[in-house]
This record gives sequence, structure tokens and C-alpha cells, in this order.
Amino acid sequence: MEYDWSSDLSIGIEQIDSQHKELFQRIASLRWALRNGQGRAALLKTIDFLEEYVDVHFNAEEALMQEYNYSGLPEQKKEHDAFLRDFSDFKERLLAMESQGEFTAFLEIEFERRLSGWLVGHIGKVDKKLGTFLAGKI
Repeated sequence: MEYDWSSDLSIGIEQIDSQHKELFQRIASLRWALRNGQGRAALLKTIDFLEEYVDVHFNAEEALMQEYNYSGLPEQKKEHDAFLRDFSDFKERLLAMESQGEFTAFLEIEFERRLSGWLVGHIGKVDKKLGTFLAGKI
């Protein structure tokens, strides 16, 4: 299943929504590259981007939660940490497969689907609660 940004994913906090949109734009670029035979290079580029960007994004969310004493911070932190572990595991698996010449289109597609699925689920279940909490406070 393909996921793209839509207004349904907005949490109402411009900083966070802009970061989410950027993540979806990167996923869409990766999806385009996969369909056009450029998946390997695009996947590696996306992984490099995510290594830096998710830290920026997660830190921004967590800073807002701390600033406004959001009780859902532990749940958010737990989800963020789980994503980082999964991402790290995937990257290690990818690099191991690549070094053995086993880089496959299946792996590229799996990454795109897992990333976009996680993002939609996380925004819909966890970030929306944050947006509701922060409504009118920012």
C-alpha cells in the first residue's frame, strides 16, 4: 500500500507538520526511483537523509512535549526509540547484503513500505494526540 501526505495527517503544529511533509516527500521520491530503476542509489540516499533528519524531527517533537509537560512523552519516546532501533537494524542488514552482492529490489520495496507504514501509523495514533494536546497552547 502506498502512503502519501494528506491533510488527514496534519496534527495542527506547523513545525511538526512541515517535518512530516518532508518525510513523505522523501518517501515519494524513493518510490519514484524504485519504479524507474534507480532504487539502490535512492535507497542509500534516503537512509543517509533519515539518519540525520529523524533525530532532528524526534528531538523537535520531544522538546515541545517537555516544554508543555505532555504526559504522553514516555509513549512517544518509546515509539521513537523503537523506530531508531528498527532503522538501525535495517541499515545493518542492508549494508551486509550489499557487501555480499545480495542487494535486491525486494529489500528496497520493503524499506519504503515499512517506513511509510510506520510514519502513517505513528502520526495517526500518537502524534495526533500531541496535536490535540497542544491545540491552543502554541
